[in-house]
Amino acid sequence: MVNDTVAIQAAIDAAAPGEVVVFPPGDYRAGTLHLRDRLELRLAAGATLIASPDDRDFDPREKLAYEPFADRETADFRFALLQGRDVQHVSIVGPGRIDGNRRSRGGPKPIALKQCRHVTIRDLTLENAPNYNISLLGCEHVDIRGVTIRNGYADGIDPDCCRYVRIAGCRVESRDDAIVLKSSLALGVRRPTEYVVVTDCKLVNVRNGLKIGTESCGDFRDIVFRNCTLAGRADIWNAFDLKPYPSAGVSLQTVDGGRIERVLISGITMENMRAPLFVRLGERGGGQAVPAAGALTNVTIRDVTATGAEWPSSITGIPGHDVSDITLSDVRISARGGGDAARLSRRVPEQEREYPDAARFRHLPAHGLYCRHVTRLRIERTALTVRTPDARPALVLEDVREATVKTLVASAPGDGGPAVWLRSTRDCILDPHLQATALRTAD
Repeated sequence: MVNDTVAIQAAIDAAAPGEVVVFPPGDYRAGTLHLRDRLELRLAAGATLIASPDDRDFDPREKLAYEPFADRETADFRFALLQGRDVQHVSIVGPGRIDGNRRSRGGPKPIALKQCRHVTIRDLTLENAPNYNISLLGCEHVDIRGVTIRNGYADGIDPDCCRYVRIAGCRVESRDDAIVLKSSLALGVRRPTEYVVVTDCKLVNVRNGLKIGTESCGDFRDIVFRNCTLAGRADIWNAFDLKPYPSAGVSLQTVDGGRIERVLISGITMENMRAPLFVRLGERGGGQAVPAAGALTNVTIRDVTATGAEWPSSITGIPGHDVSDITLSDVRISARGGGDAARLSRRVPEQEREYPDAARFRHLPAHGLYCRHVTRLRIERTALTVRTPDARPALVLEDVREATVKTLVASAPGDGGPAVWLRSTRDCILDPHLQATALRTAD
């Protein structure tokens, strides 16, 4: 197949500001293409832009003048098919396709935009990407709508150090995380990711669905995840002989000194995600001379339904650094159950500086929700149930202060043990309508 890089780039360079470069129906093979200001790139129905199979057709990976404290996928924005840097008013629209043309992870990104403004990506299908499908660094005013990602070998959509981002009506099928907000040092400075809305998306993945972190040197503020469906399905990967490994449905984590605050999670439905909710404050210390925890505060999680959970959800800080001001309401989690009572007495390691993932903790002392090192926790109108008998309590609070639990429906252990267990917990209010068989406290 002919390499069309030179011809396509010539069309891009010749386009006047505001003009549209159209790919008519057909297949086009290319290496790196450089986008320009005030350009619309439109792939018509039946048009496919195919990444060259030869890595030499792409710009070489960046050699930064500073240490980004991030992996190459996160930090590099040159080794890509559609590359934009410091461009404004750029659009990439369908309904055509972009084919990453790879069968494993490690190749070029289909779309890599760095420090761009007023970006629109709409109605595209991206397939077979060996790297982050849509990778954004330091971008502002980004609108991603109606994008379908299939057979992704890496993350689906990753806004890093970005502001004013809307991701709506997308479907992501990824072997790794589906939609991930990052705040890395890939720009060489600490910058927040803020004012982001992810809405009405369908995510099918084998790791995390909606995620903040782990790259968290900067802050995250004013984030909304709403009206999304998540599934950890095995069937789409059978043809690739890949064992699925779903981790968390919603994963909020800051471990490199950044703050997470003012986050709203609502209207989420998930199936077969191992841990429906994973909220984690740690001190891995990426980009820090001395590892120090940031903060995770002011998070509201409401109207969430999860079925087929294998691991409990968790909300955890570390000694001396609590997660704070967390509200769960109208949350319904149905787990598989089958846990034994020995897990109640096992010591849960702190793992302050480990890579944060629900897989690090797995089978915790609760079958529904485990909370440790938390201040001002509110749980109301919540159900934590199991399909098969489980010897663990539904809810465990350990080193928790100022907690309020109201209208909790919980599957109690089959041996008559407590449905709620409190350890080293103070100033806790339990609603009298709590539907639990017993309550036990321990120091």
